[in-house]
Parts: sequence; structure tokens; C-alpha cells
Amino acid sequence: MKIVIIDYGAGNIQSIKFAIKRLGFEAVLSHDVMEIQNADKVIFPGVGEASSAMAKLRASGLDKIIPQLKQPVLGICLGMQLMCRSSEEGNTKGLGIFDLDVVKFPKTVKVPQIGWNQITGIKTDLFKGIPDKSYIYLVHSFYAPLDVETIATSDYGLIYSAALQKDNFFGVQFHPEKSSDVGSEILKNFLTVI
Repeated sequence: MKIVIIDYGAGNIQSIKFAIKRLGFEAVLSHDVMEIQNADKVIFPGVGEASSAMAKLRASGLDKIIPQLKQPVLGICLGMQLMCRSSEEGNTKGLGIFDLDVVKFPKTVKVPQIGWNQITGIKTDLFKGIPDKSYIYLVHSFYAPLDVETIATSDYGLIYSAALQKDNFFGVQFHPEKSSDVGSEILKNFLTVI
């Protein structure tokens, strides 16, 4: 199985690569269009600020390639947010895979949300074997609201989408590579069940 982690200069790619290796798989870091298109599974990470990350995707042409991928794709953290229609962060136009606009948490909560929180309302095989109310690790100031594409929720002053799915595209707001055994199981499900 060929696993490609998209390397576009805005991701915590090494920690994801190590997490996959711990599961017994090898992943390749790449920004090569052909290599990404020919992968069996694609992971789209993201750390940092939305508008600069999108600028990097546009500069490499990956903004056109990612939405056309046919194999399972997993967006992580900012990667998931960039898969949405837009983000308030930097007034950024996203990839438009998920029909959602990412917004900033209200002033009633401390941002960024950093640390462990529970996921509830989990659906689909991405969460196969994961109990409801499992703890996952998050770092974010912006969130995707609830939608028909929501496959897990979390509560931080309001209920928001902790995970999304549309067709072959999956997104998680949390960091599976930092979410202990639960995160490892979610990554394993993406690689072996999806």
C-alpha cells in the first residue's frame, strides 16, 4: 500500500510519518502531483495559519489536485479546515470539498483550545472500535460548525465538528498522531478499513 503525506510546507509531517511507522506502515512525504495521484491513501496535514497555507497549495498547484483525488484522503487539523469552503482566518477561500465555512471560536472561550477533549456522536468506519466520549488532542482557534457531513463532534463552549466526511474525503480537527491509543486506532482504521 502506497501512503503519501502531502508535503507543502505547512504540516507536522514527521510526527504523522512516525505514527504511521509505529503502526507498521511506511509513508512517503511528497508534493509531487503524480505520486500523490497514484497513492492508495493520502494524508493532508496542516499546522499554522490558513491563508499562508492556502497560498502554498496554490503556488504548487495542489489546490486543483486535492479536490480531484479519488482515493481516501484524510485531512488533519488545518488540513481539514482547508478542505472546507472558506475560513475566517485570514479571510481564506478553501478547497470547497466540505460545504462549510470555518469560523473563530466566540470570545466566551479561551483560544486556542489546547489539550484533550472528548469526541461524541461518532459515525463511519473511521471510528470503528472507538468508544463514544473517547479523548483526543486538539490545538485550534477556529472550528467547522455542525453539518450533514459531520461524523464526530466535540464541545468547547459550543458543539462543533470534530470530524467530517464527504465521499472519499475525511477530515479530523484533532491530531490523531498526538491522541495516544485512540489516535493510533483512528489512523489504523483509515489505512486498513476505509
